[in-house]
Amino acid sequence: MGHREDLLEGAKRCLLEKGFVRTTARDIVKESGTNLASIGYHYGSKDALLAEAYVSIVEGLSDDFDAGGSATANTEPGSLERFQEVWSNVIGTMQRPGSVWHLSMEIVVMGDKVPGVRDHLAKAQREGARGIVPLLMGGLEEDVPERDVDTLGKFYMTLMMGLIAQWTFDPETAASAEELTEGLRRVIAGATAVGAAGPAAEATAEGSS
Repeated sequence: MGHREDLLEGAKRCLLEKGFVRTTARDIVKESGTNLASIGYHYGSKDALLAEAYVSIVEGLSDDFDAGGSATANTEPGSLERFQEVWSNVIGTMQRPGSVWHLSMEIVVMGDKVPGVRDHLAKAQREGARGIVPLLMGGLEEDVPERDVDTLGKFYMTLMMGLIAQWTFDPETAASAEELTEGLRRVIAGATAVGAAGPAAEATAEGSS
């Protein structure tokens, strides 16, 4: 590997061991076997390097969300079964010792203090929204339309952030995949009932007039 790749791998190890705030440029240099000048040359700043390292770590978890494809092979895209299976795998990554999601909460909290990092991760979050849609709904990431990113993608990412907060703050009471699925099932049932009642109520009102 060249210095750029060495720096990225070293930064990833530092993030997982020390977190964002406590990782220094010298820590990364020591871990990667490079030099301080390399950070500025390849990434511009330590914070930019750490942001890219964080994104790389999270992207490495994507295969776990569908267990390498085996978890979703037998479930219908868009079904409640697919929803439960994927979120069960996501939650499984949150239960691991030294979970990267604890690091995620640190970065969210400190985002306003490092605007350069915040901007970088905001762009990465949108790509995360694009990537999670086919995982749950089927299809290919490159074919996901922008409207789906802005609706389905943002919905799933909002759910993801809520889960991260719950599992970081109090794992004992955090939502399970089964609870999330039952909650969604009830939302669908309620919305369906309201939709079905609408035309019937209108017909009743017309008949009584």
